[in-house]
Amino acid sequence: MGKPTGFKEYVRQMPTDRDPLLRILDWNEFHEHMPEDELRSQGARCMDCGVPFCHTGELMAGMAAGCPVNNLIPEWNDLVYNGHWREALDRLHKTNNFPEFTGRVCPAPCEGSCCLGVIEPPVTIKNIECNIIDRGFEEGWVVAEQPNTRTGKTIAVVGSGPAGLAAAEQLNSVGHTVTVFERADRIGGLLMYGIPNMKLDKSIVQRRIGLMAEAGIEFVTNTAIGKDVSGQQLLDDFDAVVLCTGATRPRDLPIPGRDLHGIEFAMNFLHANTKSLLDSDLEDDNYISAKDKRVIVIGGGDTGTDCLGTSLRHGCKSLVNFEIVPEPPAERTPKNPWPQWPRTFRIDYGHAEAAAKFGDDPREFCISTSEFIGDENGHVKGLKTVEVDWSKPVDGGPPFSTVPGSEREFEADLVLLAMGFLGPESTVAEQLGVELDPRSNYKAEYGRYETNVEGIFAAGDCRRGQSLVVWAINEGREAARECDRWLMGSTQLP
Repeated sequence: MGKPTGFKEYVRQMPTDRDPLLRILDWNEFHEHMPEDELRSQGARCMDCGVPFCHTGELMAGMAAGCPVNNLIPEWNDLVYNGHWREALDRLHKTNNFPEFTGRVCPAPCEGSCCLGVIEPPVTIKNIECNIIDRGFEEGWVVAEQPNTRTGKTIAVVGSGPAGLAAAEQLNSVGHTVTVFERADRIGGLLMYGIPNMKLDKSIVQRRIGLMAEAGIEFVTNTAIGKDVSGQQLLDDFDAVVLCTGATRPRDLPIPGRDLHGIEFAMNFLHANTKSLLDSDLEDDNYISAKDKRVIVIGGGDTGTDCLGTSLRHGCKSLVNFEIVPEPPAERTPKNPWPQWPRTFRIDYGHAEAAAKFGDDPREFCISTSEFIGDENGHVKGLKTVEVDWSKPVDGGPPFSTVPGSEREFEADLVLLAMGFLGPESTVAEQLGVELDPRSNYKAEYGRYETNVEGIFAAGDCRRGQSLVVWAINEGREAARECDRWLMGSTQLP
């Protein structure tokens, strides 16, 4: 805990963000840092709450309640309040390999389950976490740690997203020789190419990868398993395999006009933009530009928001975001009690930027796209929509019905599909003989992570389905534990 009476003395405060109209002119991170005295005051708000739900990491109503990696939040809040930053960093690293990532991109289910949040705005856990790790790097406290001895066991980790990196670091820490395979040209997976630079600066990702390489982990890029390296070769060359390929098959929208040019999957849009930004500061034109275009993003969530922010930085002409779900309430409803994740209305960075640029929140709720409209050149020029009513489900059909007479048309030059993902691509599973579950993910029991093929483990989105970065880190850590146990007969990994 922090100060016994801190929650009564201090109100929740967050660092200011750069002005939306200024930050859309560049690709730099938009969050500012808080002075140390203000951070210590925020740490003081952590209560002596008896049962700190903030670090329970449970699933409630299908969503995370508390921190999935079980961060020791009350402990490092207390240490920050007392000015013991080095000790706070040590506690933070005990459960989280990459707090500089989660401190920037996690939606903070810990704060949704904060006990103070029952009666007051919750403790600013995510911001304190980010400041602990950033200070650790500034002070030189975060260094590469090589294992004292090597076991002689070799492990291939397929995929270098948060699950793959967490698994690799844990396995390397106990002396195994780890090789991480990545099909892209840079390491990081979702962290590198799925999240825009203004939300997670790529120098921060590269900084951690550099430390991991210094600690002895080998990274192999531009190598697709099943294409450049066969599944059998992987089994022949390594003692164990951990699959962390992510859920990379995007959900499509197969309606009339889908074959028109100018309709793109969100991740293709985001990946190409970040690669071009890193390669040439967008000078090579090897990306999908939204400049001077009327952009419609179909689908909300983090990916949809990232498409909004990226389109604004390109200089789009207009911007609309379709969400098929109803607008969330401003406060929790009786059906969404604490400590569940609060399903309430939020304004993310992309929404704020769009409102500053164009005058209104870009979101349209309870709307479904029924047809894409093309011009004489086969390029999208608009789409047709209809409103949906979630109070009137269709028998044997969707949980909503369409509203008669609610048809509308929207103009669009670029449509971005951000409707989630269906699971991993099939090549790796087919070559390795890994079974899939009914949702087409790699079949491996949570907590054990071993697939039907002995010595092959699976973790992260490819196993659980599309989820949070923090869940991927949780699964990567735990899969490393089970892989180590399988190799050595016992394990000291948490």
